[in-house]
Amino acid sequence: MANEVTVPLLPCASIDDIVTFYGVLGFSTTYKQRKPNPCVGLQREDLHLQFFEISGFDPEQSYGSCLVLTSDIAELHRAFAAGMRAAYGKVLVSGMPRMTRPRARKNADGLGGFSVIDPGGNWIRVFQNAATMPTPAPAGRLAKVLANAIVLADSKGDVGQAVRILDSALARPQADDDPVTHVEVLVYRAELAMALHDRETATEMLARIERIALNADETGRAAPTFEIAADLAAALR
Repeated sequence: MANEVTVPLLPCASIDDIVTFYGVLGFSTTYKQRKPNPCVGLQREDLHLQFFEISGFDPEQSYGSCLVLTSDIAELHRAFAAGMRAAYGKVLVSGMPRMTRPRARKNADGLGGFSVIDPGGNWIRVFQNAATMPTPAPAGRLAKVLANAIVLADSKGDVGQAVRILDSALARPQADDDPVTHVEVLVYRAELAMALHDRETATEMLARIERIALNADETGRAAPTFEIAADLAAALR
């Protein structure tokens, strides 16, 4: 048989909080009940998610997770980000809920991905469909460090270890470091600082970007990263 559909069933502390958050991301409620067990079904186009409420559930201890494969992670991320800006005035990058940025994942054969961490502590891991050409393997010292940090923080949730390897690399600059990758590392370090509620370090990292000299070509390559930096700066205000 073909055309089967799998719908993840994920835990949460409050289905009402789940409905509110996913409504911000453009989901509609397809089913909701309180008795005998609180649960809710949500849908955004072909994306279906269901949640069940557990009394006393601690989202920080959740292992809930699922994969979402899409042909255009950038467009889906833009839609989610627009919903967050409309509802919260910013893209949520710290606390719970929050959302990471689309980045190539070396632990997914170079395919791009981002994660939504919802109020239930569930990781909705969005990946570019494997039919799409993956990003080439990172080249250069900083690019490799950045790739490792992305796996640690965005895939495994180990922000502390990701911070340590980024700080180690930033503390030992080398003459042949690619300035565009240097900007990407600083912006990602600022994003992780915000995830740790370290506004001082986030501000410092964004300020350091302004001291990196870029030519016209490098400025063009760095444009998407500067957009992320602008989002982070707005969130710090």
